[in-house]
Amino acid sequence: MTTPAHPGRMLFVNIPVADLERSKAFFAKLGFSFNPSFTDETAACMLVGEQASVMLLSHPKFAEFSKLPMADPATHALALYCFGVSSREEVNTVTEAALAAGAVEADGPQDYGFMCSRSFFDLDGHGWQVMWMDPAAAQSGPEEFATSTQGAGAPA
Repeated sequence: MTTPAHPGRMLFVNIPVADLERSKAFFAKLGFSFNPSFTDETAACMLVGEQASVMLLSHPKFAEFSKLPMADPATHALALYCFGVSSREEVNTVTEAALAAGAVEADGPQDYGFMCSRSFFDLDGHGWQVMWMDPAAAQSGPEEFATSTQGAGAPA
C-alpha cells in the first residue's frame, strides 16, 4: 500500500437523509456503528473505517452546510459511495442485508477476478457499492497483479 500523502487526515462524507432514525437502523443492519460524540437528533456519524466516516444528516441539518439546493438522489446522482469489505463472501452478506432492510439492487454482481462488487440504492436513493479487492492487487495495482497471476491459472 502506498503511504498516505497526509497521514492523520480524516474523511467525513455528508449525505442528506429523509428520516435519520430509519437510516441509522438501516445501516446498523449492515454492520455499521455510530460515534455517539457526533450523533444527535439531527445527525449521525457512521463509522466506515479508521479515518473515514459518513455523516447522515437530516435535511434541515444538511441545508446548514450547503449553500446549493439539495438534489433528490432518486432522480440525480451527485456521488456514488463505495466501501471495501474483507472477503468476497462479505460483499454478498452486506448486500443481502441491505436488500433485506429495504434497499434496491442497483446492478448485478461484478467480478473482475482480482475484485468483485455489488451495488444498491439505500432507503433515500443514494447509490452504494460494496467491494472486495484481492490484497495483492490492492498492493501492486490490478495490471501488475494480472500479469503476475496469468501463469498461475488465476483469472486475468
